[in-house]
Amino acid sequence: MIVYSLACVRGHSFEGWFKDSAAYDEQAADGKLVCPVCNSRKVQKAPMAPALSGTKNRGARSVEDLHQMRQFVSGLRKYVQDNAENVGRQFPEEVRKIHYGEAKERPIYGEASVAEAKELVEEGIEVAPLPPDLDEASN
Repeated sequence: MIVYSLACVRGHSFEGWFKDSAAYDEQAADGKLVCPVCNSRKVQKAPMAPALSGTKNRGARSVEDLHQMRQFVSGLRKYVQDNAENVGRQFPEEVRKIHYGEAKERPIYGEASVAEAKELVEEGIEVAPLPPDLDEASN
């Protein structure tokens, strides 16, 4: 997994997580990178500073850091919703079918209890929680 600092032409900064640098290159070439703030597709890598151990108080977060985290979480959620099928409460069953080759492979998301998610992971099925809708949670 690789994390790049990204920026759109309007100056919004955010992070993008990619399997590897080739995944970034492919998404950039296909116009799949989208600013989570303004939905601009004119996105490019932003200059990044190296992470140096011990140079910051890890407990302290600036308002800008929190704003960037919120942008990232909102963008990740939007990306999943725009690019995957919502299978609702059928998620555990459907992801198993996909994993075992009983259903067409495709990106999906849905609902699962903590116990169901744990069982999926124990079966070797890779799942991850979808970040909450922060705009809905603040209303």
